[in-house]
Amino acid sequence: MNPVFPTLGLEHFQENARNEVRLLDHLIHGKNTITAPHKHDFFLFFLVEQSAGTHTIDFVDYPVADHQIHLLLPGQVHHWQLASDTKGYQLMLSQALVQTFTDYLRFSPVLTTPILSLDHKSYLVFQQEFDQLSAELGAVQPDWTLIGLRCRIISRLISRELERNPSFPAMASPVLVNYLQLLEENYKTEKSVSFYADRLHVTPNYLTILCKKYLGLSAGQMIHNRSLLEAKRLLQVTDTSIKEISYELGFEDLANFSNFFKKQTGVSPRAFRQEL
Repeated sequence: MNPVFPTLGLEHFQENARNEVRLLDHLIHGKNTITAPHKHDFFLFFLVEQSAGTHTIDFVDYPVADHQIHLLLPGQVHHWQLASDTKGYQLMLSQALVQTFTDYLRFSPVLTTPILSLDHKSYLVFQQEFDQLSAELGAVQPDWTLIGLRCRIISRLISRELERNPSFPAMASPVLVNYLQLLEENYKTEKSVSFYADRLHVTPNYLTILCKKYLGLSAGQMIHNRSLLEAKRLLQVTDTSIKEISYELGFEDLANFSNFFKKQTGVSPRAFRQEL
């Protein structure tokens, strides 16, 4: 049995699910209080003109302030508490569309800083692009080619801001980027570093060196962290039994999963769920 997440798709925000782009004026259509954790199957780029409060993404609380852009990736669990006078744009893009962008691989939960603070000049550049995208989407006959190009420009601007962040490991290692992609696709069934190293045609030791150099963690720790994050998501936003979660994440039995979870967090899966 596969656990069912409270997952929102683009069709939740628009009647015509055929389109791959949705732009909300937050002041008019946005919700300032979202207490029920949930996830999306699309990318959300939230440009904040003015606000305060907290945005919680995958169990980390981020302070909200003026002139930020928030990056929420498919599968991430989030909720927020925003000021009543919050202004900004929520740009929602389908995975299929974003995967056509040349900088798509920059949008990884490991590589991406969820909240980017923009200086005044950078914010004005983003605001102009979002305003123009809004105008085109509101046209009687929208030019979808132009809309796609504007979305690519916004994506590229975000990538540029990410690259300016000192903590961003850039794209210095294609092997590392490919490892993160393979990990996302296989972490439920493949737990050994050697599996990923073989697929990438490198040694396990070299893969660990890359991970430690750019991410500060070993390759094995990356596998553990990805499984742990998914376990936390399932425990928080579903009523799925702990036994079913253990099987969903590829553990041999409940005891093995419980021992793994407690070793990583200091508490049992049951205690973690009860604390929420």
